Amino acid sequence: MTTVLLIGAAAVVVVIVGYAVLAYNRLVRARNTYQQAFAQIDVQLTRRHDLVPNLVETAKGYLRHERETLERVTAARAAAVNAQAAAGGTAADAAALGLLAGAENQLTAALGQLFGLAEAYPDLKANQNMLALTEELTTTENRVAFARQAYNDAVMSYNIARETVPTNVVAGLFSFGPATLFELAEPDERNAPRVQF
Repeated sequence: MTTVLLIGAAAVVVVIVGYAVLAYNRLVRARNTYQQAFAQIDVQLTRRHDLVPNLVETAKGYLRHERETLERVTAARAAAVNAQAAAGGTAADAAALGLLAGAENQLTAALGQLFGLAEAYPDLKANQNMLALTEELTTTENRVAFARQAYNDAVMSYNIARETVPTNVVAGLFSFGPATLFELAEPDERNAPRVQF
C-alpha cells in the first residue's frame, strides 16, 4: 500500500514540476516575443529620427522666416532620440517607455506643424526632395503604427499568460513582472502627422 502511495505522490510531483517547466517556458517565450516586438518599434523610430533632419534641411531654404517651427521640430526630434536612448532598446522600464511615448507624441505634433506650414509654400510642396522625404516619412509612420500594434499585441498575450491561473503562480515564483503597453497620451495624437502635398 505504501508503495502505491509513494508512486502516486511521485507522479503528482512529476506532473506539477512538468507543468511548472512548461509554464515557465511559455512565459519566457511570451516575454521574448514582446521584447522583440519593442525592438521593431525601436528600429522604426530610429528610421523616423534619421529622416527628420533631412526633412528640416530641405524645408529650411523655403521656410527661412518660419525658424521657430523648424527649431521646434529639431528640439522634438532631439528629445525623442534621448527618450529612445533612455529606454535602451528594451521595454522593461515602464517609466522610460512612458517618456518615449511622450517624446514621440511631441515629435508627431511638431511634424504636423511643419507639414501645415509647407502647405503655404507651393515651391516647397513641389520640391522633389521634400516629396521623397515626406513619402519616406509616411511609410515610416505606418511602420511605427504596425510595430506599436504588434508590440501591444505581444504585451497583451504575455500579460494574459502571466495573470491566468495556474500560470500566475509560476510567474510569481520566478518574478515575471507585468509588461507595459505603448500608448499615446492624447486621442488626437493617435493619427500620423498629415503629410499631404
